Amino acid sequence: MTRRRPGLSLPAVPPIAVRPILRGPRPVHGRVAMISLHTSPLDQPGTGDAGGMNVYVLELSKRLADTGLAVEIFTRSTSSALPPSVEAHPGVLVRHVEAGPYSGLSKSELPGQQCVFAREVLRQEARHAQGWYDAVHTHYWLSGQVGALMRDRWGVPLVHSMHTMAKVKNLALAQGDTPEPHARVVGEQQLVDAADMLIANTAREADQLTSLYAADPDRVAVVHPGVDLGVFRPVGQDVARAELGIPADALVLLFAGRIQPLKGPDVLLRAVARLLERRPDLRHSLVVPVVGGPSGSGLERPEGLVELARGLGISDVVRFVPPVAQHELARWYAAATAVCVPSYNESFGLVAVEAQACGTPVVAASVGGLPTAVADGRSGLLVDGHASDDWAHVLEQLCTQPALRSRLAAGALDHARGFSWEHAAHATRAVYARAAQSLGAAAMSS
Repeated sequence: MTRRRPGLSLPAVPPIAVRPILRGPRPVHGRVAMISLHTSPLDQPGTGDAGGMNVYVLELSKRLADTGLAVEIFTRSTSSALPPSVEAHPGVLVRHVEAGPYSGLSKSELPGQQCVFAREVLRQEARHAQGWYDAVHTHYWLSGQVGALMRDRWGVPLVHSMHTMAKVKNLALAQGDTPEPHARVVGEQQLVDAADMLIANTAREADQLTSLYAADPDRVAVVHPGVDLGVFRPVGQDVARAELGIPADALVLLFAGRIQPLKGPDVLLRAVARLLERRPDLRHSLVVPVVGGPSGSGLERPEGLVELARGLGISDVVRFVPPVAQHELARWYAAATAVCVPSYNESFGLVAVEAQACGTPVVAASVGGLPTAVADGRSGLLVDGHASDDWAHVLEQLCTQPALRSRLAAGALDHARGFSWEHAAHATRAVYARAAQSLGAAAMSS
């Protein structure tokens, strides 16, 4: 039976007639077009739209290249100073595509640039011999819409990673957050119907794809993201604190990520205020670093978290830190007593795994992929819901029970070793093979 592929929202792109043969040596195992339209893997995670997906795209691409695949990542150019292409790793080329103004476009305005972006990607492919790419792997729904056109134009399999889903986000909105628009819901449904394979970060995400979007279970594969154990590793809490200017005897409750309602940094601040009401004796030793910058709906009130800390009377213990590079973020993780991930939804939760790889326990909301990223009671503690009293109770346990912290720290290291980008790359290659089979079967039945 032919699988129905409903029309996508992109208009048709005119044929590109010129195709000079500029083909170079073929990679050992083929070439993948990776599409990340709205955010570049080279951007600094923790601000703007850059976050875990940036890390995911770059780290996965690097490990895929290490297996013999060549990866070309297409992303929208956000500055005239950016070169047309950058080699991010041997075998990984990031191509900056000009589509719309370099700055000033919100994510909600990017659908208007999809056609231009798609045209420029097609032009890039047209400079090579036919069959230059063997697969298209897209990230987030904006990229997926473009990738679906590439799939039909090039006759290669489309693999799509959702990363986040509108229906899931709308079911668990943070207070004051904005629901995802209906256009995104429609676009995601089109992708679920069109993709040859969908990659889910966890079994829970796979279930959400099948239950909320009626995805075919045979076209959904679970591939856990990884962690760079060379960057995120235990370096000693005292050493990290000395480098960051944090007292050796401090109790450090760290938030790292984009400052927006979805990530719930306010949940941590309210819990800290409640904790200090119950245990005022902890104030002299408590340090609460918030590492990251405003993003998404958080840009509407970029100083909102600072104002909240002031209003709660905890400005003296909260320290706001701009986004930092990965190696410095690892030091912050290592310096922490616990890393807190109070998100309202996470498809996986890379911050949680990175922190555990540094030997630091994690306190996380029991949502999305976080029950996979954190082994409750072994590498960290999961909290049901976002109530201040519940979070304060768990934080008090960690602050006042050194034996619990030591046990969870050991478990954190052990748990993090189960996640590697190398395994993710090999599993993703297997998904590419399944996608090619799915595409072939669909062609034969049509």
